[in-house]
Order: sequence, then structure tokens, then C-alpha cells
Amino acid sequence: MPIAKITGPGLAGIGISVALLWGCVIGERMMVERAFTERTRVIQDVERMRRHQPEPVSAPSLHRSHPVHVTAG
Repeated sequence: MPIAKITGPGLAGIGISVALLWGCVIGERMMVERAFTERTRVIQDVERMRRHQPEPVSAPSLHRSHPVHVTAG
């Protein structure tokens, strides 16, 4: 004598809920893995930028190749 009976729609609802739960678990793992990869890349970029010696810029030239015309509005 059964105490409770699971109907067809109830069983389908349970199946869909389990599938959605597994989809969330798998999606979360993928996002965490992608974030870890991105964090590693950023740390490597920062380290590379720290090791890179900046090149000095050239001094500005005082000679102008063409005159500048200023007009009053």
C-alpha cells in the first residue's frame, strides 16, 4: 500500500529541476575556471609591465615647421 504516488507531471518536474541544477553547477565551474585563467593572464601582464623599462621620450622641438595663426572670435 503506497503512501504517496508520483504522477507523470511531477516526475517530469523533478527531472527538469535536476537538469537545471546540474546546468547551474557546470556553468559555475566553467565561470570559475575562466576567471582563474583571466586572473593568471592579468598577473603575468602586470609582471611583464613591471620588468619593462620605459623608453625616454624625445624632448619637444622648439622649431615649428609652419606658423600658427591665432584669430580672435
